[in-house]
Amino acid sequence: MKRIYLDNAATSWPKPAEVYDAVDRWQRENGAPSGRGAYDSAAATDKLVLDARRAVAQLLGASEPNRIVFTLNGTDALHLAIQGLIKPGDHVVTTVVEHNSVLRPLRQLADGRGVAVAHVGCDAEGIVSAEKVIAALNSKTKFVVVAHASNVTGALQPISEIGAELQKRGVTFVVDAAQTLGEIPLSVDELHCDLLTAPGHKGLLGPLGTGVLYVRPGVEERMMSIRTGGTGTESSSLKAPTQMPVKFEAGNLNVPGIVGLGAGVRWLAERGVAALREQAIRQTERLLDGLVGLKGLRIVGPQGAQRRVGMVSLVVEGYDPQEAAAVLATSYGIETRAGLHCAPLMHKALGTADAGGTLRLSLGPLTTDAEIDAALGALRDLVAAT
Repeated sequence: MKRIYLDNAATSWPKPAEVYDAVDRWQRENGAPSGRGAYDSAAATDKLVLDARRAVAQLLGASEPNRIVFTLNGTDALHLAIQGLIKPGDHVVTTVVEHNSVLRPLRQLADGRGVAVAHVGCDAEGIVSAEKVIAALNSKTKFVVVAHASNVTGALQPISEIGAELQKRGVTFVVDAAQTLGEIPLSVDELHCDLLTAPGHKGLLGPLGTGVLYVRPGVEERMMSIRTGGTGTESSSLKAPTQMPVKFEAGNLNVPGIVGLGAGVRWLAERGVAALREQAIRQTERLLDGLVGLKGLRIVGPQGAQRRVGMVSLVVEGYDPQEAAAVLATSYGIETRAGLHCAPLMHKALGTADAGGTLRLSLGPLTTDAEIDAALGALRDLVAAT
């Protein structure tokens, strides 16, 4: 039975061949650490890491490659931003759309540091209102964090509108681009964000164990580093470096992961993120069109492909989401994601929490039309059997 992978919102697969080749070549032919030596192979590693920074910076429209911090994953990037900037007594605004990578550290700060957190609601399609986010601000609000797209429904949020108003008010704005970076064209200037976080293993097509944090110039001066240690620079001082990006990159970097990430981002650049976005819209429309009218299925989130990234969440009548996913996997070889997707407040807002969440199908740049059609055929069988 052919494997059909439709869980790209969790991690992209398959990766482009260039990603596998870059990692394998570095592992076999180099293997030297970054920032830890002056010999030829170490210098070659440093260049590969810098090339990856440049590629990510260019993708984001960032002014300089040193604005890009490499992290352990998207969660780690969010922790660097949240833990590094929020102070005791601050007021923080976020939304019910967020992933636990945002909700849990904020809850920890609320419990341990007296931070007040406001969760702005969403509409029936899972979209927050920019006006309601701004209305939630008060005189103590120092920090706002919003996901660019929901990892449950793929619904795109009005980030630019929110960011433009926050920029006027001098409130720090963090964008969680876990589901959008590499999948839709974006610019940190157009988003008006101070920080942007993303994993490297989703839309950027890199290996697991990689992530990126963009820091707008000047913001790092008021950010505390939550990890300190060896950096390969200023080794005579017991104080951590303050310059970007090493202020936030203590310890050895995941060089094989970063090399693969750089290859993934260059693959995106060569094909054009805008062109890949058009492909995703077309294929998401193909999936949505095939689902419309199927009795026993309810599509959660925006109805149109233009207003979401390449994913669709479903409620299947007569099936627990985990049960539906198990049938698709065992009987059809179709790998999907079921459950609450680490976004419990979103499911409560959508009314899907008590039913155990949703069944999510998420596409990638290497997903084929034939795989989408196979998934539609399997879902038709599934609802016909109820």
